[in-house]
Amino acid sequence: MALVLILVALIVFIVLSTTRLKLHPFLSLLAAALIAGFAYQLPPGEILKIVSTGFGGILGYIGIVITLGTVIGIILERSGAAITMAETVIRLLGQRFPTLTMSIIGYLVSIPVFCDSGYIILNSLKNALAARMKVSVVAMSVALATGLYATHTFVPPTPGPIAAAGNLGLETSLGLVIAVGLVVALVTAFAGMLWANRFLRQDDHQLLEEAPSELLADSVDFEALKARYGKLPSAFQAFAPIFVPIVLICLGSIAVFPSSPLGDGLVYDLLSFLGQPVAALLVGLALACTLLKSDDKRQEFHDYIVDGLVAAAPILLITGAGGAFGAILKATPLGDYLGSTLSALGIGLLMPFIVAAALKSAQGSTTVSMVTTSALVAPMLGQIGLDSEMGRVLTVLAIGAGAMTVSHANDSYFWVVTQFSRMKVTTAYRAQTMATLIQGVVGIITVWLLSLVLL
Repeated sequence: MALVLILVALIVFIVLSTTRLKLHPFLSLLAAALIAGFAYQLPPGEILKIVSTGFGGILGYIGIVITLGTVIGIILERSGAAITMAETVIRLLGQRFPTLTMSIIGYLVSIPVFCDSGYIILNSLKNALAARMKVSVVAMSVALATGLYATHTFVPPTPGPIAAAGNLGLETSLGLVIAVGLVVALVTAFAGMLWANRFLRQDDHQLLEEAPSELLADSVDFEALKARYGKLPSAFQAFAPIFVPIVLICLGSIAVFPSSPLGDGLVYDLLSFLGQPVAALLVGLALACTLLKSDDKRQEFHDYIVDGLVAAAPILLITGAGGAFGAILKATPLGDYLGSTLSALGIGLLMPFIVAAALKSAQGSTTVSMVTTSALVAPMLGQIGLDSEMGRVLTVLAIGAGAMTVSHANDSYFWVVTQFSRMKVTTAYRAQTMATLIQGVVGIITVWLLSLVLL
């Protein structure tokens, strides 16, 4: 029992230090790792060695993937590719299903672009569509926000799923995480869209801080936004840096199946190399370079790399500290104790979901929630029957479902959605926070149903 009380105290420390003391999650997780080492009475001379090994181990592979994914996202964001993606979806779907259109746009854009940035980029487009289709701004805002949130939480190369996959030993199985994650993300995006439809015909005068006419008057800014990007990239140029790496990673995963479905010759060698996430994202980065359009492309590319490194740095540090925390926990008897206790309860995938949801709701960061929870549950997967490859994949997605439950006032994304949509805070809790609760619950139900088939 003392083992569990120490763990609870460590989680409380992480939450309070990041929320009340405003300590950066990197320092909070690192401090928690050191405290855990002493609290669980590991040999003092080994604690720092375990911390360093855990930190370096997770970043040795995942770190490059996170950095490349962030740089690709920066290029897509700055080049206007996100706008092209949105317009392509609108041309395909037309204007008959406004919230569905908005949800799909969010679902696609957030695979490489952070959900916060994606929302800001697409805000003017969302307002323009609401005005053109004569529907509620609130409904369109929630549909966009939940579409973005779904792939941000479930689909690599966004940092949370990648870090969780790394902690759970899935560095070479990201194709499987992507494939199953896209399905779960699609279901949760659809659930968010259905909730958004509740507000489709409601009076925005009662839901927004300012009159809809004033807000929608800003929709003309969308044309100005497009003009600021100059000539927009083609649909192929916009989508290729995202989907070519995903296809390569999935084909690479298929190539290395024990049954050798693609043979063992040149095709196998090529796909087993290009299908590795680092190689696939390097291909994506090369394709993203076709989006460069200044006269001095070398300097433009250099600037994007610098911006990407700056954006990736805190994520890398948090991920590494989470790996250090996980390494310390693996070195203690906690995993065996919790594993045997939880396996007796028979809650399986619900355990990582509940832990991630508690952390997300308490401290606000989806990435921190996924990193911390995956580090916590990694030592006990064998005891709760999830130690197979697919069991680990489903555990990542269960953690993702928890890490989206719920987005409220301590989450920066909540305020991005609220402020850019001009929602009243009470409206945002009813619309956006409730939507993320529904997405999380639908997400874990979907993962559980998949487990009945796949495990």
